[in-house]
Formats: sequence, structure tokens, C-alpha cells
Amino acid sequence: MHWLYVKIISSVLLFSCGDALPEPCDSQIYCTGQILKQIQMAQLFDDDKHFVDMKLTAHPEVVVEAFENLTSGFPNKTVPSSELIKFLNVYFEEPGKEFEMWTPPDWHSNPKFLSNISDPKYRRWAEELHRLWKSLGRKIRDDVRDHPELYSQIYTPHPVVVPGGRFRELYYWDSYWIINGLLLSEMTETARGMILNFMFLVERYGFVPNGGRIYYERRSQPPFLSLMVESFFEVTEDKDFLRRVLPVLEKEYSFWMQNRSHAVVTNGATHILNRYNVQVAGPRPESYSDDVELAEGLSTEAQQKLWAELKAGAESGWDFSTRWYIDSLNMNSGTLRDTQTSSILPADLNAIMCRNERLLASFHRTLGNEQKAVEYDQALSARIQALESLLWDPKRKAWFDFSLVTQSRHASFYPSNMAPLWARCYSKPEMGDQAVQYLKGSGVLDYPNGVPTSLSASGQQWDMPNAWPPLQHMIIEGLSGLDSALAKELAFDLTQRWIQTNWLAYVNYDAMYEKYDVTGDGKPGGGGEYEVQLGFGWTNGVALQLLNQYGDRLSSGGRVLSAGVLIGLTYPTLKTLF
Repeated sequence: MHWLYVKIISSVLLFSCGDALPEPCDSQIYCTGQILKQIQMAQLFDDDKHFVDMKLTAHPEVVVEAFENLTSGFPNKTVPSSELIKFLNVYFEEPGKEFEMWTPPDWHSNPKFLSNISDPKYRRWAEELHRLWKSLGRKIRDDVRDHPELYSQIYTPHPVVVPGGRFRELYYWDSYWIINGLLLSEMTETARGMILNFMFLVERYGFVPNGGRIYYERRSQPPFLSLMVESFFEVTEDKDFLRRVLPVLEKEYSFWMQNRSHAVVTNGATHILNRYNVQVAGPRPESYSDDVELAEGLSTEAQQKLWAELKAGAESGWDFSTRWYIDSLNMNSGTLRDTQTSSILPADLNAIMCRNERLLASFHRTLGNEQKAVEYDQALSARIQALESLLWDPKRKAWFDFSLVTQSRHASFYPSNMAPLWARCYSKPEMGDQAVQYLKGSGVLDYPNGVPTSLSASGQQWDMPNAWPPLQHMIIEGLSGLDSALAKELAFDLTQRWIQTNWLAYVNYDAMYEKYDVTGDGKPGGGGEYEVQLGFGWTNGVALQLLNQYGDRLSSGGRVLSAGVLIGLTYPTLKTLF
């Protein structure tokens, strides 16, 4: 077995070992304890995240002691809501105190990509999206560095561009599309600083946490850091920077291989693939009351298992979706309570790992280390073999998540089924064209406003009718990279639909949303644990990338074709329509 896969098989037994699980973090206020429990269960705020983002006005030991004194005066030590509010007013300040005003100094009004956009309405809109970077910039106060015990915020040394709305801090996979947008906006130093922040976090934790809060520090998100470096290097060709960050990229890769992997034996061969797997105790602090209510009536062991699976779902970025449900051995059926994320080998995570391996090989080769490049080439080859053995369905002609419970592939449509196409993680060229035929036959191209996240209307936000910017971009990028003329035109058609959806929402609401409804022009998405959020970093980044790539053809009055019409047209006819 290849050296990169050593020491990982033991990770598959983490939950069954019987040891007590660690808490989300060590804080007795932000991650565990009676203060967190009573305030969150009193539901004093519309969003549980509000409380765990508040700043302390005194040392945590003082606050804990004050709360213990307060509880001693009430039956069962349960404090009434009115007294909890008084306590909050004394010992906490509103969220936002951790940041200071900051405008990115490398922002300027006329980046070159704007000239690539022919449609005057879209060009004016792109100018406004470019200006939004200024409103989403954040710089962490030095006080967070000097007095970290007073904050849930994790200090990072460089300013960031955040998603927006309730997501007021750095987030991991969001930042890939944000950084791509910043690079188009010629904000190279801001992008560099964000990447250095992620390097700082890997050096501290061994991986990149989900986001910039201590209650996220024992779970990650889809590992896009190497891809961020790829985007930055393509623009700057800065080999010194690449040399500086490469050891940290390898450290993160090792974390995923040692802590988020699973061995599957099939047909006498052992294959190693990755999964999301967060074996951490208790409800998520930022969604505490939701998690407690969901687990009501379960045994203590079943509650802890469910909460660990919900954290793994959050680590996936797809929080939440029928994609993670396993009900009585049936894939993608049941309810949120049937979430078993860690029992699934996801197609998209393994496609991302595939790109990581290809990039690590390329980076080492660029820096003259052929021996290390070959080692990652071998890891990439093993990855492709594993995907084709376990995830590729030779009948359906696409990649599907693999269940460790049923030892079988999921049959349902999710955009992640196309992730290996985006990652070019397959051995035979015809597999790409076959995956396009799968996409065309799936029914998901019949929606006028984007590719839905699933075909199941579960009420969860990573399901029908929501369409998410990163998933649209991954599908479009995968299609546009094929040699097929029809695939390229399909990529353009999906781009036209998505850009029109974003633009109409901006015209109607003066806002960019984190997700959109595929059934209504410009209608924001919904469902899940919180209201749809404004901002929005990755939406802006994806829109700018697509406006740059297709700006000479996109039209605000453009015709959006249904999939049925598009599929039936020949390439010469398509050329006359666009």
C-alpha cells in the first residue's frame, strides 16, 4: 500500500471504541456547560449563533462563578428568561465587537475583467458586485489576539472577506470562490492574506476549521486550500509563495488521509477513500436548541451519535440534505434524524481530494522535486482506481456516493454526482461524455433558474428547490472543460440561466443571496435552520467568474432554453441561437 495511505485504517473505528468523545471546544461558555445550555434552550434569540458570537465582559471563570451563584437561587437551578437577559446584559456584549472597520487597500474601481462583459446592464451589475468586496471586508481587532478568552472568534493575522449575513467570520470552502472573485477584481494582496490565514490555522490545528470560531475548531469543511493556492499561483506565478505554503498544504492533506478516510475491500482489492467524520460530543453550539429538540426521546448514546453525524453533515458544507439520510438501510430516505454522514463516502469530497493530489504533484514538480511529485501521482492513480471501483456506476454512467452501511452506491441525483467530471478524476475520456448524457437524462436541466441540489423537496436547504452557487460553478466548469461542443454549449446555457437568476434577484431585491430557488426567476432559496442570508461572498465570486468567462456572449435579455429544447438541437443550430 502506498506510503500516503499509511496509518489511516484505524480511523474507521473511532466511534465504536467506547471512549468519551471530546467537546466541540474547551470553553465552558461557548461550547459546553450550563450557561450555554440554559441560554440556548431559553431561545432568547432568533438564531442560536447570536449568543455564541457574543463577547464576554469578564474573564470566563468570573462569568461561570457568577452564573453558578445565580442558579443557586432558583428551583432545579433553572434560571428564568428574564434573569438570563439581565445576566447577558452584565456579562456579554453584542456580536461584532471582535472586528474593526476595514476597507481592502488593494480595491480599485476599474479591474480589467469588466471590459470582457459586453452587455451594459451586466457590466454595471458587475461593477456593483466588485464594490461589494468593500462591504464584506473584516479585520480582527488586536484585542482578540491579546485576550482570546473573551471571544469565540479565532484570531487570524490578516483581514478577510466574509460570506455575509450571520456568517460574519471567515469560512473555509466559501473562501475558494471569494478568493477567485478577489483575484478577478485584482485584489491580490487581500487574497494572499486570506490564504495566509488558512496557513496559520493549519499550523495551529493541523487542518482548517469549518469557520473562524472556537466552536468550529474540531471540524473542518471541504478541503479547498490547495485549490486556492492554485488560483493564486496562476495569477502571480509566485514560486517563493508556493515554496512557503507547500509544506502546510501537505500537512492538511495528511490530516484528511489520517483522520477522514476509510478502507473498503472489494474484489480482493483495498481502496482508500475519504469521508466526513466528526466524533465530537454534544449539540452544535451554534444550533444548540435545534439539535436538542431533534434528539428528544433518544437514548443518551443515540443522541451523541446523532449529534456527531450532524457535525459531520456540517463539515460537508451540505447542512443539511437527504443525501446524508439512511433510514432502515434505504439511501436518501427518512428525516433529518436519520442523518448518517460518516457512513457515506462522498463523490465530491473524493473529487476534491483527487484535485489536491494532482495539485500537490504539480506544485512539487514546479519547484523541482520530482520524487515527491511522483509520490502524489501514485496517490492520484490509486484515488482514480478507487472512485472507478466504488463510486462509478457503469449502468448509470456517473459517480454516486457509496454507503458503508449497505456497501452500495446511492442512486439519487445530486450535483455532487458530477464532481469527478469537474475534477477530471477518471481514467477514460469517454467517461466524461457519458456523464454528460447522465446529466441530460436526469431531469435536472428542466429548471429555468439553475440545477437543483436534489430532486427531493425535504425542507432542508441542500435539497430541492434550492440551487447553490458553488455547485452551479462546479458543473459548468466540468462541462466547459470537455472537448464536446454540446457540453460546452450546455455549460453556456447553464451559465446564462444562473446569471439571469442572480441578476433578476439583484434588480428586484438589491441583494445577492447565498442560494436561489430553481422554480422562480430571481427568487431566493429557503428552508433549513436559518433564513436565507444576504451578502454573499461565494455568490459574488461565482457570478464574477462566469461574467468574465462568458461576458462576450451573455445577455440580460438572453433566451434561456429548457433542457428538452437544448438537447434536441444540433450544434450548428445552437450556434445561431446564442
